[in-house]
Formats: sequence, C-alpha cells, structure tokens
Amino acid sequence: MYIPEHFRVSDHATALAFMRANPFVILISGADDGPFATHVPVAVRETGDQVVIRGHVARANLHWRYLERQPRCLTIFHGPHAYVSVSNYPARENVPTWNYAAVHAYGEARVFSAPQELQKVLHELIGSFESGFAEQWDGLSDAYRDDLLRQIVGFEIAVTKIETKFKLSQNRTPEEQANVIASLGRAEDSAVAGVARLMREQGLGVKKEHE
Repeated sequence: MYIPEHFRVSDHATALAFMRANPFVILISGADDGPFATHVPVAVRETGDQVVIRGHVARANLHWRYLERQPRCLTIFHGPHAYVSVSNYPARENVPTWNYAAVHAYGEARVFSAPQELQKVLHELIGSFESGFAEQWDGLSDAYRDDLLRQIVGFEIAVTKIETKFKLSQNRTPEEQANVIASLGRAEDSAVAGVARLMREQGLGVKKEHE
C-alpha cells in the first residue's frame, strides 16, 4: 500500500486495536483468472509475536479452494472515511481530498473443515460479536449443528506483514485540522463522524505550545 510518511502508523498496538475494532474485512487472494475477494467477518488474536486472523466462508464460495492452491493473501481492514471539503482551508488555492484509515495484513492462509476447528472459530466469532448467543448455539441439536458445519470451510491466516495508514490531514496546519474535525463531527453519518473522532484521538487539530 502506498503510504506517505506523515500518514504511516508504525505502532503495532494501534494497528492491532484497529483490526479488532473493524473486523468486517475484504479478503483477497489469487484465483485462476485473477484476484478474488470475499467480504467476511473475522476474529483477530495474537499469540506471542504471531498475529492470526480466523474466519469462515460458505463451502459454495470457491475462495477456500483458491486459498488452498495459493495461500498468500491480503486482508483489508477498513475504518471510517469521509470527503474533506476545500471549504475547510482558508487559502483559496487548495483542493478537496478524502480522509480514511485502513490496515493491510499480508499472510499465509490455511483452510480446514474439521468440525472441532470450525467450532473453535465459531466460538471466537460469537464471543466477539454476540456472546449471548453462545448458550443458544451450544444448545442446538447435533444434527442441525453438524449440517451447518458441513456448509462452511474455515480459514486461518498467519500474518507476515502489517501496513497501517491513517490519512487524517496530518499534512495540514492545526487550524485546518480543527476545521476538518468540526465539519466532519457535525455529520449524521457515523462513518464521517468517525473520522473526526479518530482525528481527535490522534491528537490532531491542537496547536502546539511552541507554535
């Protein structure tokens, strides 16, 4: 991913927190006739120095077969994004832009269909998204649950590289950043307002004492 230095985030903990906060991803890998992508929720965990991404796809989705043959893949975690109007800048000679945040996680995938492993992945996902459903899931009949498990294939991606880009007007003055935050913060669209929140969390829009 192209990342100018002022938009690059090198802190591992920040990247990991962003991945966990934005778990609906685009999984991309090679297929017979070019790239193949699947939109899918995932669970992210870290054991020692190894980050692992886990999820599942429908057995009818050929992506798992492509991952078997070409395990190298890219997982894109995308966060809030927003159009930034030129009206936020005092000088006339400016142009509008788009602010956003994203993490690209590269890795090697392994696919599996063993019921025990699938159950583990499903419990991870349930724990992340609706922990109250765990009791209902465990109470399903064996026949019903086994039928569901036969219809999915799990994947586990051992992450080898993470790139994090927060394009949040870091190249603008504190006054211009403050204008962007105020403008986006008034939006009813949560994705737009989310950019303002992320900018504030990154300490943007605040004039430094020495300036």
